[in-house]
Amino acid sequence: MPAVPGTAAQIRYARIAGFVYLLLIVLFMGGQFLIGHVTGSGTFTERTAHIVAALPLYRSALVVQFLASVLTVLLAYSLYVALKSVDEHIARLALYFRLGEAFGGLTSFVTFAALTLRTEPKFAQALGAAQIKALVDLAHAADFASFNIGIVFFSFGSTLFYRLFLRTAYLPRALSAFGMFASALTFVVAIASLVMPAWGNALQVGWIPIFIAEIATGILLMVRGARLAQTVAIAG
Repeated sequence: MPAVPGTAAQIRYARIAGFVYLLLIVLFMGGQFLIGHVTGSGTFTERTAHIVAALPLYRSALVVQFLASVLTVLLAYSLYVALKSVDEHIARLALYFRLGEAFGGLTSFVTFAALTLRTEPKFAQALGAAQIKALVDLAHAADFASFNIGIVFFSFGSTLFYRLFLRTAYLPRALSAFGMFASALTFVVAIASLVMPAWGNALQVGWIPIFIAEIATGILLMVRGARLAQTVAIAG
C-alpha cells in the first residue's frame, strides 16, 4: 500500500517540486531555442555576426539556462522534504546527487567567457579569427563535457527519488517505475556522449523518456498534491 505523506509541509513541498519540474523544462528548452534561433547557421564568422546583432537576447538565453541550474537546488530540496519520511537516508543521498548536478551550472562562466572572446573586437585584433575559433571550440567542448558530467549526477539522484516515489501516493507506480528507467537511461546517454562525442546528435533520442517522465511528474505532483492537501486538512 503506498504511503500517504504525513504532514502538510511535505505535501506543500511536493507541489513546489511539481511546479519547479515544469519550470526547469521551460527554462532549459527556452534557452536552447533562443540560442539556436540567434546563432542560426552558416560559417563561424556568420554565426558570430548573428550573435553580435542580437547580443542581449543571446545573453538572456545563457542567463535563463544558468537560472535553470540554480533552481535545481530548489527542486532537489523540495523532493527531499517531500520524500524523506519514506527513507531519509536514500532521500538525503538523492539530494546530494542532485546538488552535484546543480554545481555543473557553475561552469557557465566558460560559456560567457567564450561569448566575450567571440564578440569583443579587441580579441579579434590580438588573436585573429582562427585562434578565436579554436578557443571557442575548446570552450564548447568543456561545456559539453560539464553538461554530461552533471547528467551523471542527475541520473543517480533522479533514479533514487523516483525509487522513493514508488512507495508513495504522489505518483502512479507505473510512472515512478518509468521515471526510474528514464533516469537510468540518461546515465547511458551521458557516458556514451563523453566516450563518443561524435555520436552526440544520434544519442539525443535518449532524452525523450526523461522529458516525458518529468512533465508527467510535474503535473501530477501539483494535481495530486492539491488533493492530498485537502485530505490532510479534512483529517486535521
